[in-house]
Amino acid sequence: MSPQSLTTAILAAAGAFLSSAALTPIVGAIARRKGAVAKPKADRWHTKPTAMFGGVAIEVIDTPGHTLGHVTYSLPSAATAFVGDTLFAVGCGRVIEGTMEMMWSSLEKLMALPDETAVYCGHEYTEANIRFALTIEPDNADLLARAAEVKKLRAAGKASLPTAIGLEKRTNPFLRLDDPGIRARLGLKDAQAAAVFGEIRRRKDSFK
Repeated sequence: MSPQSLTTAILAAAGAFLSSAALTPIVGAIARRKGAVAKPKADRWHTKPTAMFGGVAIEVIDTPGHTLGHVTYSLPSAATAFVGDTLFAVGCGRVIEGTMEMMWSSLEKLMALPDETAVYCGHEYTEANIRFALTIEPDNADLLARAAEVKKLRAAGKASLPTAIGLEKRTNPFLRLDDPGIRARLGLKDAQAAAVFGEIRRRKDSFK
């Protein structure tokens, strides 16, 4: 499927999905969560609602954190995910309506996608995100190589997206919470993953 056809399929399927009965569990989940923000693990969907368009299955993954109703559209057959403001290249979205635990849980869901999954983000913040990431993991060879590559792309007026799940696992500090070097640098050797995520997110929020 060509990129143009894929985009057309996504837009049409999104419209059909939003006007269909498949939206019911999403509305219910959002409504319940608005009254239970302090319980981020409550009321999770047990199955992923799926919309079909032109024979392409589009899974809807519940990814709250940036907002309570945030979702991701995943196309397994095309190894593609539209992640909105949950995951960015070398970064992630601000935690606005949700909690740190909620956002980390959403990122874990995206990390479970196959490494070859192409990731389309809501914004291109790659260069700024790399500058911050290097304060967390300055000796990451994959990150340093990516910084050089992105600098060349942007200098040539080219986009640094889409990214890929596997690439993010190697270069995105928000997905590398088990790395001993990162934990040591943060002074959080034995902390829970959500606590490590929260510390990195707070540092990013105040990064200039």
